[in-house]
Amino acid sequence: MQPFDVLVVDDSVFMRKIIFDLISEDPGFRVVGTAKNGKEGVEMAKRLKPHVMTMDIEMPEMNGLDALRVIMKEHPVPVIMLSSLTQEGAQETIKALELGAIDFVGKPSGSISLDLYKVKRLLLEKLHIAVKTKVSHFTSPVPTAPKVMQKPKLMPRGNAETPRRDRQTGFEHLIAIGTSTGGPRALHQVLSGFPEHFPAPVVIVQHMPPNFTKSLSQRLDSISNLRVVEAENGMSLEAGTAYVAPGGYHMCIARNGARAYRIHLTKEDPRGGHRPSVDVMFESLLPLKELKRHAVLMTGMGSDGAKGMLALKQAGAVTTIAEAENTCIVYGMPRAAVELKCVTHILPQHEICGHLVQTVIPSS
Repeated sequence: MQPFDVLVVDDSVFMRKIIFDLISEDPGFRVVGTAKNGKEGVEMAKRLKPHVMTMDIEMPEMNGLDALRVIMKEHPVPVIMLSSLTQEGAQETIKALELGAIDFVGKPSGSISLDLYKVKRLLLEKLHIAVKTKVSHFTSPVPTAPKVMQKPKLMPRGNAETPRRDRQTGFEHLIAIGTSTGGPRALHQVLSGFPEHFPAPVVIVQHMPPNFTKSLSQRLDSISNLRVVEAENGMSLEAGTAYVAPGGYHMCIARNGARAYRIHLTKEDPRGGHRPSVDVMFESLLPLKELKRHAVLMTGMGSDGAKGMLALKQAGAVTTIAEAENTCIVYGMPRAAVELKCVTHILPQHEICGHLVQTVIPSS
């Protein structure tokens, strides 16, 4: 079998050499070129037609985001971003994932060093995933909802005197979403379609490291009529708000009184290699039978969430949705749920939000 061709784009000579050596250690890949900036990367991608690219973000002449825009528009190629682990680096990485990058690998913090070898396994794993994906489906711009200038404020925790109607806690429905590879773009598509004053909370597990989930929630908040926040321990669930599980923590939903609910974050062992885990979140909803629960599994590698979705369906969940294969970057998690025969609807990404809205707010 012929190795897959890789193009490496990074402005550091030393980093290009390190990445070249790391990738070359896997016989399944062949580095066919290296570029020192985004402009050169675009030109080489067009000429060499690699199967996959690695792309730095901060580069002279043309940065990684601008190069990604051109590549995804003119000659789509699966791209893995090499990202700084800083807060600023996380924000730029989220933008790259929305623009069509398949995934990212965080560069070690501090000065450039041989510490990059620590991410060798992760880089090669994500390259193997990337070469199996088709990016042609993801080149059109993601629709963006009009920005709402005034969103309902989250009420202070523990304010028992605040009337329930003001705290927006008198909801009957709860939406839970799990996703992984390709998730930031999928979440952008889905959350941008919810209307203002949506009468249910949305809880989200996206497989992503700490810091990046904070940037993801901020970005989603900027494009959605919902208020989107990174979840905090003890936070009350409110309608019209989406809660993103923070990287490094499992997120559970627990009853807090007759019809009130709080978020509980734990550092328990990873489940199936993931923390946060979709299965853990879904399973926490099993006792909440007084709520009309709606579970969604979207693009992602592996099977996290499938067993939890099955348990939810058996426990009376109203809706269980798997994203259709033709819109998934990686058809792993949804496929696992379909194979367990626990899915009530298989929907393309752009139809998921509409179905949820019609179910929660039926037309008269």
